[in-house]
Amino acid sequence: MRAKIILFTAITALFSTSSVIAQDRFADVEITSQPVSGSVHMLEGMGGNIGVSAGDEGILIIDDQFAPLAEKIATAIGNIAKTPMKYVVNTHYHGDHTGSNAYFKEIKGSTIFAHDNVRKRLASKEDHTHAELPVVTYQQGVTFHFNGDTIKVMHLPAGHTDSDSVVWFEEANVLHPGDLFFEGRFPYIDLNGGGTVAGYIKNATKLISMLKDDTKIIPGHGKLATKADYQNALDMIINTAAMVKSMKAKGMSLEDAVTKGLGEKYQAWSWSFINEEKWIATLYNGQ
Repeated sequence: MRAKIILFTAITALFSTSSVIAQDRFADVEITSQPVSGSVHMLEGMGGNIGVSAGDEGILIIDDQFAPLAEKIATAIGNIAKTPMKYVVNTHYHGDHTGSNAYFKEIKGSTIFAHDNVRKRLASKEDHTHAELPVVTYQQGVTFHFNGDTIKVMHLPAGHTDSDSVVWFEEANVLHPGDLFFEGRFPYIDLNGGGTVAGYIKNATKLISMLKDDTKIIPGHGKLATKADYQNALDMIINTAAMVKSMKAKGMSLEDAVTKGLGEKYQAWSWSFINEEKWIATLYNGQ
């Protein structure tokens, strides 16, 4: 126990002393929880939405947001169930989905699962720590038989990044597609991280084809969603991609495409991280 306390102190110091500004950024973040279906719950805070399987066999979580939020996330999970933390699944390598890996591995004793490329990309960061790296990696996927459900983790080809996994709860009828679904907003497609516009569209199309009309979806970002919400987001991507492709084919520069814009119909999809200008740039450079 003493060793764990010392380790926790060291990890906390590492994350908390990075900057006062960073601490202020997370100080007022609240982690909220809602039941989804069966043993599945959804946590919202800052960063990617967290999926939780909570039951007598323990806790499995999907993604874990930013490091300074680790204790708040653990508290929210403890309010759902008091059983031990067992597993963490990373849907991809971005810091708002993997930031608390070290805490949940070293302090809570969880085993972290992710696609091979998640470990490779995290390990390639100059400031990475060994504690944040996934312990079990895979090429295609892995299946958990846990808390009365069959939980299928599936890797998909390059879309949001080149490290994407989605998680399907068969009995609960819940999908967590990670950042292959941004509910109600322009998505972030990480072109420098192996993502592609065509791959994103192809993957989203495949996932939607798997769903029932009453399937519940924990999106990477946004509110708890439905198949219809996912289709609406995919339609937006397909339509705006076609618009920008047409502009580019006519010889318009990126600057001219941004000036022309996507029209009033898509204004509501713009948000703080990916506004219309950034989305047009993604579509222009990514196809």
